Amino acid sequence: MSEHCNCGCGEHHHHHNIEEQSKYDYILGEYNTAIDDAEVAEKVKRIIENGVSENNTEDVKKFLFNCIDLTTLKCTDSEESVLRFTEKVNEFDDKYPHLKNVAAICVYPNFAKIVSESLEVEGVGIACVSGGFPSSQTFQEVKVAETAMAVHDGATEIDIVLSVGKFMSGDYEGVCDEISELKSICGEKHLKVILETGALKSAENIKKASILSIYSGADFIKTSTGKESPAATPEAAYTMCNTIKEYYEKTGNKIGFKPAGGINSVQDALVYYSIVKEVLGEEWLTNKLFRLGTSRLANLLLSEILGEETKFF
Repeated sequence: MSEHCNCGCGEHHHHHNIEEQSKYDYILGEYNTAIDDAEVAEKVKRIIENGVSENNTEDVKKFLFNCIDLTTLKCTDSEESVLRFTEKVNEFDDKYPHLKNVAAICVYPNFAKIVSESLEVEGVGIACVSGGFPSSQTFQEVKVAETAMAVHDGATEIDIVLSVGKFMSGDYEGVCDEISELKSICGEKHLKVILETGALKSAENIKKASILSIYSGADFIKTSTGKESPAATPEAAYTMCNTIKEYYEKTGNKIGFKPAGGINSVQDALVYYSIVKEVLGEEWLTNKLFRLGTSRLANLLLSEILGEETKFF
């Protein structure tokens, strides 16, 4: 922890910093963060063995489809391609009226306007990645401006990346201040905080990052950007869901969970569904509290639901 305090209190910064720091230590101290990775892996293995086959039903697949944040985050995205992407979501309602649509369309902030002007279906959110995605390495002023502009242009949800560098070096205050400032810009709109669990490595770090994000105003915690490896893992999901559960037991507040990155098969999606169902229970099985960040999965789920290979999106 740096000895320096940037609050302008001059000479007496040591004492001040200890007081500041203790707030975060106190919050973390309310939870058991000494988690054994091997134990987590064992519990996850059991959930997968017991849950996945029984959850492999058409109803669950329809539900999972309705939880997708349909995502395009490529350097080749353009107004034309994002418009086509959005129009597919519009068409879905006409072509498959018996199915619920995706939960949201997730794009870079500069495309919020085009999605918001062309999206015609009710109940589909407009999510934007913001805050220097995917590395979170830029000035806080830029993160603030980017988030405010995305919201102004029609974003209804904002996905930001935790400052992993600050977190790993113990600057919990910096991490939390950033999140809470960005949440204040979102107001009523949902803020999802991406932990980048592959970079955090241990279950202990994942739990601490989950707690700090939730206490700083995250409405959702999300595993990964999909730009780092490994992306989402069942072990990270289990740890995050357990943290959400403990927080709910302490406060009565429900935080959402979003695995993202590397969700490449229906099997993967069923694994995350099984973990959420086992750890958090039926109350979390709604797209208000459970999302899947993916572009690939939509066609795969659709193919299984319709019983024939379908490349709609």
